[in-house]
Amino acid sequence: MIPGLARSTEQPLLPTDPEADPMALARVWYGFMTARVTIALAILLLHSSLLALGQPISPWLLLFCLGYFASALLLRLSTRPSQTERPSAKFWIGTVGIDAVVFSTLQLLQLGGINYSPLLGLPVLLAAVLGSRIMALGTAAGMTLLLLLLDTWRISTHQVGDETTLLVQSGFTGMGYFILAFLVNQLAARLVREEQLARRSQMDVRLQTHVNELVIEALTDGVLVVDGSGATRAANPAARLLLGTDGGADRAPLQLGSEPGWRALLALAQKTFGEETAQQADIRVQYPGKSPRRVRVRTKLTVAHEVQAESLCVMFLHDLREMEARLRTEKMAAMGRMSAAVAHEIRNPLAAISQANALLEEDLSDPAQQRLTAMVRQNALRLSKIVDEVLEIARVPQHAIQRSTPMQTQLDEATESICRDWSLHDRARRQVQVSLGTLGLPVDFDPEHLRRVLVNLLDNALRYASNQADAIQVSTHLAANRQSGLQVWSDGPPMEQAVEQHLFEPFFSSESRSSGLGLYICRELCERHRATIGYQRASRMRDGLAVQGNEFFVQFRPPKPPTRPAHPEDIQLV
Repeated sequence: MIPGLARSTEQPLLPTDPEADPMALARVWYGFMTARVTIALAILLLHSSLLALGQPISPWLLLFCLGYFASALLLRLSTRPSQTERPSAKFWIGTVGIDAVVFSTLQLLQLGGINYSPLLGLPVLLAAVLGSRIMALGTAAGMTLLLLLLDTWRISTHQVGDETTLLVQSGFTGMGYFILAFLVNQLAARLVREEQLARRSQMDVRLQTHVNELVIEALTDGVLVVDGSGATRAANPAARLLLGTDGGADRAPLQLGSEPGWRALLALAQKTFGEETAQQADIRVQYPGKSPRRVRVRTKLTVAHEVQAESLCVMFLHDLREMEARLRTEKMAAMGRMSAAVAHEIRNPLAAISQANALLEEDLSDPAQQRLTAMVRQNALRLSKIVDEVLEIARVPQHAIQRSTPMQTQLDEATESICRDWSLHDRARRQVQVSLGTLGLPVDFDPEHLRRVLVNLLDNALRYASNQADAIQVSTHLAANRQSGLQVWSDGPPMEQAVEQHLFEPFFSSESRSSGLGLYICRELCERHRATIGYQRASRMRDGLAVQGNEFFVQFRPPKPPTRPAHPEDIQLV
């Protein structure tokens, strides 16, 4: 690296800005060093040729030219330009100083009648491009004085006849050095400023492009950029997911005409190009092996600012099911708030019904009538509990999670009883295979809450299961750490990713007839008992074959280790 000079008050020509392009500076520096090597080689070859032609050339002069060539070549190969600092004084002595000595010596000797004064312009150009304005003008002044001294010495030794013409010629040559130094320095400074400005603009464009890519990648709505031939120039993961392709690392361009289910998109893009106006339409994207998607598409045409620039069609894809579910969520949230208010109002008449039934039960002796009042009492209690749960879900109390004495339920016994009661309502359709494996160990879960969770999962499984035998399977198992689990499996088709992401959100459902509260209530009840509920795609054996299906699983809270009673020896007196 070339060491730097101390900064002057004048603005340096070299780009000290960290954003300046070091490669551009290196190219200029290497260009000048290569030019010096080329000139030194040309001078050496010239004098060697003169010697070969019989001219009286001193061997010392050849050694002098050879030394100049070697120093220029050594400087070209051994040094590297600094990226942020101006050349130092040693650099100017090693380049401008050596060039001035060599060229002035050759001009002084003028062997063969050759005028070497134009070569003094090389140090001036070097200082004008790589140095400051003062350095450039100082170098031009030094070369002018050196040229005048050489001509004065020649006049004093009577080597020329017309002294006035020679001095005037040297004066004009020096004036040309000054003009050259000033103009080249100004042009080089302007080029450096323009280069820095262009580099900053390029960095800003790259940064903006990177930000745009990050924003587009993170969008939940699909974005497609399509050209006139139907090929995609860009597609974010959400768009690839809506089109049924891999939304991950695959970045291969898509041809909208290659799949039958995408041709509606291609037609809309061609209509946008043909009419040169924005379009909007609701289309069905359908592809083999997957259910169709209803997508709302908006298109916009980019403006071609240049004559030969190509216009592109930007397509914004929105999943209509997501939009409808979001709207339904807002409506159902308002209904949820209203249902909480209604639950408050139900409490008073329900309490009156329970009280009246209790009074009526005291005066009845007929067993049939007593059974009826018992049914009224049981259902009133159940309604009261449901009202309490609706209010609890609306409030989402935190203290409910921190129960000190949770209720316990034998999982196998409760699961078998709930599945049997659920099947009794419709034996033809509600056939369920039950497999129990927790060895009768209890779990920390309210029995009525467990009933609600399991019934909701069974109803959900029945909605998507087939009519084959063992289409719905319920099982319990015991893990190695004695943690109990419950699984509800059905042979339904796989869920789409957009549905799976919102399974346990309130008021979200893939069907318009469903309220979307069933799985949400299951999650809330499980969390209040410190259990976890989830979904996965799993296989089960049926008729000796592994069948893929949807499985909802519940992992109950691990049982607490038994506490050892305090021993008298463990008690320490204070």
